[in-house]
Amino acid sequence: MGEAGLFEEQRVELLEGNIVDMSPIHAGHAGMVNLLAHMLRQQLGSAYILTVQNPVAIDRLSEPQPDLAILRYRPDYYQKEHPEPKDVLLLIEVADTSLDKDRQVKLPLYARAGIPEGWIVNLPGQQLECYTGPTGDGYARRTDYRAGDRPDHPLLGKLEVARIFAESQ
Repeated sequence: MGEAGLFEEQRVELLEGNIVDMSPIHAGHAGMVNLLAHMLRQQLGSAYILTVQNPVAIDRLSEPQPDLAILRYRPDYYQKEHPEPKDVLLLIEVADTSLDKDRQVKLPLYARAGIPEGWIVNLPGQQLECYTGPTGDGYARRTDYRAGDRPDHPLLGKLEVARIFAESQ
């Protein structure tokens, strides 16, 4: 239906067989996505592909559009087909009004697909929620970081959580 143009001008995504309206993109949300994209590109270099608000083909019933995704490098930059769970190293959702949907619908979907890590950048709570250990029921581990925390990430090195939230004020 999407390829036929039925949803032009609409922000929707396919989640577990349902066409779901996406929240409007407010300035704070858009700015945070821009900030994260800038920070991640600096850390990643050219070894991986960083994609912003593009589809990930989980299965034939789900094609979410996470705010950011770090993908395995592929020479065609996924021009022939959308990335699949095996291509995804980290998915990031920026949440302001979408916090409940991101926690209760999208993250469990990512975990069931075997995506190794998912983050929620929780704007109202001013915290970075990192989920790892995917299982059939969700992620086994959740670690929250706030300003002042500097977790060491295997792909990204030291993360300055304070920088994320200080620049979003």
